[in-house]
Amino acid sequence: MLKIGVLGVGHLGKIHLKCIGLTEDTFELIGFFDPDEANAETVSEQFGLKAFPDAQSLIDAVDVVDIVAPTSVHFEMAAMAIKSGKHVFIEKPLTHTLEEALELIKLSDEHKVKVQVGHVERFNPALLALDDMTIAPMFVEGHRLAVFNPRGTDVSVILDLMIHDLDILLSMVDSPVKEVSANGVAVVSNTPDITNARIVFENGCVANLTTSRISIKQMRKLRFFQKDAYVSLDFLDKEAQVVRLYDEDKVDPEKAENMMHLDTATGKKLIHIEMPSIEPVNAIKMELETFAESIQNDTPPRVSIKDGYKALELAHRIIDEVAKHNP
Repeated sequence: MLKIGVLGVGHLGKIHLKCIGLTEDTFELIGFFDPDEANAETVSEQFGLKAFPDAQSLIDAVDVVDIVAPTSVHFEMAAMAIKSGKHVFIEKPLTHTLEEALELIKLSDEHKVKVQVGHVERFNPALLALDDMTIAPMFVEGHRLAVFNPRGTDVSVILDLMIHDLDILLSMVDSPVKEVSANGVAVVSNTPDITNARIVFENGCVANLTTSRISIKQMRKLRFFQKDAYVSLDFLDKEAQVVRLYDEDKVDPEKAENMMHLDTATGKKLIHIEMPSIEPVNAIKMELETFAESIQNDTPPRVSIKDGYKALELAHRIIDEVAKHNP
């Protein structure tokens, strides 16, 4: 088993502790470090774990470091762990700045350690249900809306919430970003709380993403259209729907009986609506387990440090565009 320790045991850090405890024959949870002594004492008693006196002492005691601290200290903690030859799981966003992210990529290459970024929506059952489907979208529309919560407002809504959809988008579209336009408004915090971004890729794909943390209702939906299908994903309710259009003469007559018929200018078409089977999973537990597999099998992490950088780089392009409209 891999020895693992957690740096930062706030709200999300406690969830990580619980999920690590659920892994079987994967991790041995050694302990944690949190600079808040009162919180550290409470968590130590609650979980029956050792609270280390500082980050380096924890790093020295483990094989894998799980960083669930505020983004502002991600670079410092990750660099410390990587230089100590430890594998690192780090929550999104990867770092506070692009320069820090590039330095971590360099360090991880030099020290030959694995780094996985916690873009947990990659492990959402709705998205996992499409693993066997060829994804090549040409238009994408996303809405990620959340009720206001003061926790997380240390960064803009782009880095807090939209970055999930940016990571998924970049994993789906096999083409460089050509241009970005965006606008946003800071309503209840000092950084944008609602943002809309239009992203154009060199292959012609266009994505329109809206993210808000001041909504009266929760929504996490992504819809994409490609040549052979329309796909709708609901990350909140964990549902997926795939709608395909077929030429009538290319479908088995028995199967055609259960499809919707549509007359078009190019002939009769058949519409097939599929609800892929959704297998319930603990997404955080799963992402940690797949990271362990990448370490043990020496394979690339499912969400690599370079994936984390690409999402962060696109997020900063959007932040810069929003700033142009809010001098």
